[in-house]
Amino acid sequence: MASGENGFAYYCYLCIAWIAITLVVQLFIKTCTSFCAKTRHPPSPPALPIIGHLHLLSSKLPNSLKTLASRYGPLMQIRFGSIPIYVVSDAKTAREMLKINDVDFASKYTLGFGLSKFDIYDGYTFFNAQYGPYWRFMKKLCMTKLFAGSQLDRFIHIREQETLKLLKSLVEKSREGKPCDLGEELSAFSSNIICRMAIGNRCMDNPNLPLEIRTLVGDIMKNAAKFSFTDVFGPLNRFDLSGKGKRLVSATRKYDKLLEQLMKEYEDNFDKLINSTCDKKEKDVMDILMETYKDTNAELKLTRMHIKKFFLEIFFAGVESIATSLQSTIVELINNPTVFMKLREEIHSVVGSNYRLVKESDVPSLPFLQAVVKETLRLRGTLRARQCNVDTKINGYDIKAGTRILINAYAIMRDPSTWEKPDEFLPERFLANNSIDTNNIDHRSTWSFKGDRDFHFQPFGSGRRACIGASHGLIVTHATIGALVQCFDWEVKDADKIVNRVATGYSGSRALPLACYPITRFDPTKA
Repeated sequence: MASGENGFAYYCYLCIAWIAITLVVQLFIKTCTSFCAKTRHPPSPPALPIIGHLHLLSSKLPNSLKTLASRYGPLMQIRFGSIPIYVVSDAKTAREMLKINDVDFASKYTLGFGLSKFDIYDGYTFFNAQYGPYWRFMKKLCMTKLFAGSQLDRFIHIREQETLKLLKSLVEKSREGKPCDLGEELSAFSSNIICRMAIGNRCMDNPNLPLEIRTLVGDIMKNAAKFSFTDVFGPLNRFDLSGKGKRLVSATRKYDKLLEQLMKEYEDNFDKLINSTCDKKEKDVMDILMETYKDTNAELKLTRMHIKKFFLEIFFAGVESIATSLQSTIVELINNPTVFMKLREEIHSVVGSNYRLVKESDVPSLPFLQAVVKETLRLRGTLRARQCNVDTKINGYDIKAGTRILINAYAIMRDPSTWEKPDEFLPERFLANNSIDTNNIDHRSTWSFKGDRDFHFQPFGSGRRACIGASHGLIVTHATIGALVQCFDWEVKDADKIVNRVATGYSGSRALPLACYPITRFDPTKA
């Protein structure tokens, strides 16, 4: 009897346990279903524990993401190690974020967040700052006093002098029959312009200063470029096992020491500099920032770390970006001699074959030159980081505040549904009455570099976080490419064509050197 009662009790307990487990499972399923209904994430490839999707990504990150987007859609979720990032790969979604919801996506972040621990200026960035008072203050300063409109005209003599200096160096190489490292020449050229704009008053006292700064900034970039993709995004990125982080910090501290010395010199001679620069209207960027730094009534207080980081960022952007754009354009022209000759003929038709050097003021009359630059920038599309500020919904997917976004301009500007032969260099596609992309000839020739009219073409990003140095970069690029085509033929050392290689590592800059023989066609020193 007792045994029967025990058996009955056992089955009762078993039944109760089964009911309880069933209820728990149902509750769990209901909760998950409810959660999923409330939060709808973009599609994502299968991920691996710890490393996420790193195994699917190569050193050519934009191209890797473009390939994945062809399978998982224009808005997808990718895990860089443990960090989820939403990737945008089409113009329609980019427009939703950068125009319709511009304010919601107005913050930025540093893509190489694994390097932040080796950045002595971490937290003082302007280019990648969160959208807020500091960023708005610095952008207002840049647009009213540095890089826009009439302010750019203040530096025209610097650009003209440095262009002539570059051409003279190449003419000398041509006379000697020697090859030149064109990449190095262009890097020195763009560096000299930025240094004279930024610290021109000290450059007059120390002509070697631009080279000193370029060397220090170059060391920082080389050390940063040594980090592999896994070093930056992998699970061991918190450890400096190879010592690369230590070398990066050391290189940055050398730059910091020089900038501190420069700032002290400006402070020591502050009254003298203010008086002299006001009289001549020749204030450089350091003058303006030091005035703001010392102004107790300034809208926002700048620190010395802010100023040092700001200069480092404009040296990065103003030197590396412009030099790489110039180099990429001349590589495309050398590899496409028919395009090269067509551009030269256009320049000759405007300025004459042996009359004078092409000028910045000629660019509006040179539509094919503009098309060549547009096409080069289209092929060089990169990744642009944004961060969502508020909970919002894009393409039916929920995007929470703080979500990191990557706009893959590389994929957008090589989209085969928009661009015929998207991987080929065809500047004619940006001209009216062209035979390429016939469905778009009514408006493609009017597409601007701003990326705010048609989001299929956005070489400098779009919205309030578009590149603030775009106008400066375009002025330099157009005039310099025009001069290099007008003045020289180019022969490649030991090759018929140039392979447009990209450096390995995290930086993604073009591999140097670029060895060419300049052959003088028009000597600007005798014009």
